[in-house]
Amino acid sequence: MLKKGSKLYSILTGTCPRCHQESMYTYKNPYLLSRTLKMNETCSHCGTKYKIEPSFFYGAMYVSYAVGIAFAVAAFVISFLFLGSSLKTAFISIVVTMIVFMPVIMRLARNIWINFFMSYDPKAGKH
Repeated sequence: MLKKGSKLYSILTGTCPRCHQESMYTYKNPYLLSRTLKMNETCSHCGTKYKIEPSFFYGAMYVSYAVGIAFAVAAFVISFLFLGSSLKTAFISIVVTMIVFMPVIMRLARNIWINFFMSYDPKAGKH
């Protein structure tokens, strides 16, 4: 289903968008909050530089907004429509979802953002 070579693979796994061989992040666990966005400078396998230019990942803030909205809508639909909770409870579930998933949302946004600008190259890193 998730195959190397697809953008979805790189986005969901947080691997290098060029070679899909290693994680872009120095710590795989996004819930180490002080290190959630700590990234390697380059891919040790193919040498891809992740920070293309200064402040490159500021654009990920816009993606983060959209991803956050998707999580919030999912929380509302599950809480209000599927579980039949009140609007107040649905609102609380949205807030809790956003707090709990914020590290994941931030990483997903960065993964999506960098994949806008880089594509998989199966020959990357081979000499």
